[in-house]
Amino acid sequence: MTSIVYIVSDSVGETAELVAKAAMSQFEHSYFELKRVPYVEDEGTLKEIVQLAKQQNALIGFTLVIPRMRETLLKEASVHNVPVVDLIGPLIQKMSTVYNKVPKNQPGLVHKLDADYFQKVDAIEFAVRYDDGRDKRGVLLADIVLIGVSRTSKTPLSQYLAHKKMKVANVPMIPEVKPPQELFHVSPAKCIGLTIQPEKLNDIRRERLRSLGLKENAGYADPGRIHEELAYFEDVIQRIGCHVIDVTNKAVEETANLILSVVEHTNKA
Repeated sequence: MTSIVYIVSDSVGETAELVAKAAMSQFEHSYFELKRVPYVEDEGTLKEIVQLAKQQNALIGFTLVIPRMRETLLKEASVHNVPVVDLIGPLIQKMSTVYNKVPKNQPGLVHKLDADYFQKVDAIEFAVRYDDGRDKRGVLLADIVLIGVSRTSKTPLSQYLAHKKMKVANVPMIPEVKPPQELFHVSPAKCIGLTIQPEKLNDIRRERLRSLGLKENAGYADPGRIHEELAYFEDVIQRIGCHVIDVTNKAVEETANLILSVVEHTNKA
């Protein structure tokens, strides 16, 4: 004989279904039929479900976070002697009492959190994949493209912005290497140039060489080389026609907020 279980939810109903299946797995030689009823928004639907459950001798398991809807279902089930199980209400109430917090009582928040999480993960993976110009295709796919010479915080900025769910590609400016043509085929609105004062860049690069156990007077930190790189950067940026931010003495968080502000303003224009 088939035992019917209605799964009722004001959202997708996946949470209730998973709990029901976990419970069902504890019974051998029994066949359960799950009937999921998602996105229930009105009391009339709840009353109809109770009537169906009554006719079929079914059990109702539900995750309704709106108190009015929970009360309606419990009342109707009591009147018609239909067994019901509140799968989330008692936990919400207990957490509210123990931690002295007021619940939002909004359906679907779990899935919104999941969506935000996976969007952030995608952005982080994107930043790694298209870091330092590894794959020029990233320029076309990115929400933001950072352009700058070495040690202008392109990578940490890409990662920081990824946590804001922005897909960021960054492209290094090296005089001996032609910039990818993709830079000139995307909207300048999503490109951001990162510049820095030569003296500051010299200090940063010398410190970098020291940390690697190399001599400070290497070409990487040579003032002439730095000026050459910055001049090349300026030339490319002028050709693109994008916004430029001076990162000298700016923290990553500060620069990131400026980038987001520029991109938002440009997109609205």
